[in-house]
Amino acid sequence: MKPTPTYANKPTSDNPRDVEAWALAEASRRLLDAGRSPVNEETLRAALQLNQRLWTIFQAAMTEDDCGHPPEVRTNIAALSLLVDRETMARLIDLDVSKLDTLISINRSVASGLTARPDAPVQVQPAPAPQAARPPMAPPVSAPDGQPPRQSLRISI
Repeated sequence: MKPTPTYANKPTSDNPRDVEAWALAEASRRLLDAGRSPVNEETLRAALQLNQRLWTIFQAAMTEDDCGHPPEVRTNIAALSLLVDRETMARLIDLDVSKLDTLISINRSVASGLTARPDAPVQVQPAPAPQAARPPMAPPVSAPDGQPPRQSLRISI
């Protein structure tokens, strides 16, 4: 069994969402560092394997009986984790650092979503006026109670 990797920095919050966002950001940072010239294959493999372990944890959390996420969220996370699995395996085979952008982008996007606070005020921009060639759009349907509180995954790296 491989030793647990050490971290240059650690999450400063005990909030699970913040820890998950930190883990994704750390995985992205490692992928970016590993992709810089000159490329060290061992460092690149370690970064890819760390990213894969992280997404395997997310994937496993979606299958737990006590997972509080709705089915559509579980499905979306599972689909995203399968994409990450395929992309990671391809990068482990070819070690092409020019193709790391997909993994880094996914990690950053999910981390950004995790750090967004559901109770923070959302600034809504007015919708553009409908054009004459297109029929007007129906107003968006909102949940009666507003958005449900976002739940976080429990992970341990």
